[in-house]
Amino acid sequence: MDQINTENGAGLCFAHLSDPHLTSLKAVRWQQLVNKRILGYLSWCYKRRDEHRTEILEAILRDLEQVQPGHIVVTGDLTHIGLPEEFREARRWLERLGSAEHVTVVPGNHDAYIRTPWSSTFANWEPYMLSDNAAPDTAGPSIFPSLRIRDGVALIGLSSAHASAPFFATGSLGEKQRERLALLLRQTGEQGLCRVVLLHHPPREEDEKWRKRLTDGRELCAILEREGAELVLHGHGHKPMASGIPFAGHSIPVFGIPSASAIGHKPGRRAQYYLYRITRDGDSWSMQISMRGYRLEQDDFVQQHEDQLSVPVMPSTSA
Repeated sequence: MDQINTENGAGLCFAHLSDPHLTSLKAVRWQQLVNKRILGYLSWCYKRRDEHRTEILEAILRDLEQVQPGHIVVTGDLTHIGLPEEFREARRWLERLGSAEHVTVVPGNHDAYIRTPWSSTFANWEPYMLSDNAAPDTAGPSIFPSLRIRDGVALIGLSSAHASAPFFATGSLGEKQRERLALLLRQTGEQGLCRVVLLHHPPREEDEKWRKRLTDGRELCAILEREGAELVLHGHGHKPMASGIPFAGHSIPVFGIPSASAIGHKPGRRAQYYLYRITRDGDSWSMQISMRGYRLEQDDFVQQHEDQLSVPVMPSTSA
């Protein structure tokens, strides 16, 4: 189940997981719980620490070791309240997941709970977020959008992580990131690559509550409708989500997934991750999607459902 090759072109098998909320807050000091963080800490105490389980994360690591995908993408919310120690703890977990060459990360709103210095937080994850050909002095939020190309697939990472007010979990990309994204989509499309856009929040504002939405989602969707993409993947909702964005007479598939560590106290919220096998098939991209879910009694992940999609190659690349 590793990387795939066909007569018509190279392909990639990659795993998508999201919202692991993998960190422990047991050693938190009260001095660290300023502003919004006190609300997040109380949420962890009374709800999240019972929902997000370390044994499930251990099970997903075991399953990925067996499945051996060619790449892994993580779409945000590795932490609970974005403390520096949480970023260091998450970095140790990422190293268990795989090397920076084989794992791509984009941040989520919990990772940007309040404004914090990049050097003590996201800098810990930079090797997992940087583009393939990033300049040696590249650092900070300007690394997004990121671009990593793997076997004909362009993995385009966006950061919607943005500190928000108490009781809000909104995100935003900002004008500069959107402008760079439009150019990147155009260039990778002209190169005939399968463009997979990765972000934390659902791109369509109507797919999330107002206080949790991507505030410039309409602008993002307008870019996707104009420039195109073959697949958009996100997290944030802690549940399976499927929608589409119109482009060139068809619909760009958009998929969200549950938390990778959730025990599932609410129906449909138990931990899952998805496997995507993407290959070029003439004038189309063939996408085989396997949903792998956690079994409580067996403490393992198994395939629960499989789907098949065919997405047209951009007209300019098939001419």
